[in-house]
Amino acid sequence: MTMPHFRAGDDPGSSFPELLRRVGLSPLAPAGDVSAAGSVPHATTCVAVRFADGVVMAGDRRATAGNLISHRSMEKVLEADRYSAVAIAGAAGPAMEMMRLFALQLEHYEKVEGTHLSLEGKANQLSAMIRGNLPAAMSGLAVVPIFGGYDLRRQTGRVWDFDVTGGRYEEKNFVATGSGSLHAGTVVKLGWTPDMTQDAAVELVCRALWEAADADSATGGPDALRGIYPVVAVITADGFTRVSDADLAARYETMAATIKERLS
Repeated sequence: MTMPHFRAGDDPGSSFPELLRRVGLSPLAPAGDVSAAGSVPHATTCVAVRFADGVVMAGDRRATAGNLISHRSMEKVLEADRYSAVAIAGAAGPAMEMMRLFALQLEHYEKVEGTHLSLEGKANQLSAMIRGNLPAAMSGLAVVPIFGGYDLRRQTGRVWDFDVTGGRYEEKNFVATGSGSLHAGTVVKLGWTPDMTQDAAVELVCRALWEAADADSATGGPDALRGIYPVVAVITADGFTRVSDADLAARYETMAATIKERLS
């Protein structure tokens, strides 16, 4: 494929999705209900919590197709760039494709413009991508992510949630999405405090996913037998950092012992 050339006034500029549309590489929306082809794997529960120095985002690892577990170790919290991340819920295939395109768009913008897109601008860009997926969402391939990151200009963590039409809504303190969001969100709502430390925020999202998995069959809990634990990421002024599985294993072992003692 040769390099595309554009006339003055027709240049897509720093928008990578627009560049794809101009050269005819945008994926076609499905025609009709995709359920006729069988159950589509869906990602489920994700949460994001603001704390004193940034944001903690977490997601369980289970993907379901109808009443079946289609994947036990799906990663739903994805690094968009150094200072932001996306947690995905909804149809797994379109969600993964959208997040890869989103990360590529942020890199493309930085190379073309010579500077980072603002955190607000990143949320707007993701909103436009979700709105562009609306025809697919109407056919059963909805994508409903959470976006969060550290705002270098305001020097604080910020989180947004979205609806299938591309509407974006900044949440002041925390947000949950997916099939177990009611249970996870309730745990976070009861446990969140304005002056939370990073360790407390990580502990809170771990507990939220535990309770969601206990009440929602589509949400996967910690799987010590297979060594599978939720993806938990911390985003601060130092950038994106993933919490290690060893750390999570220790937290969930303590949590299980506490609950077992309470029930005995």
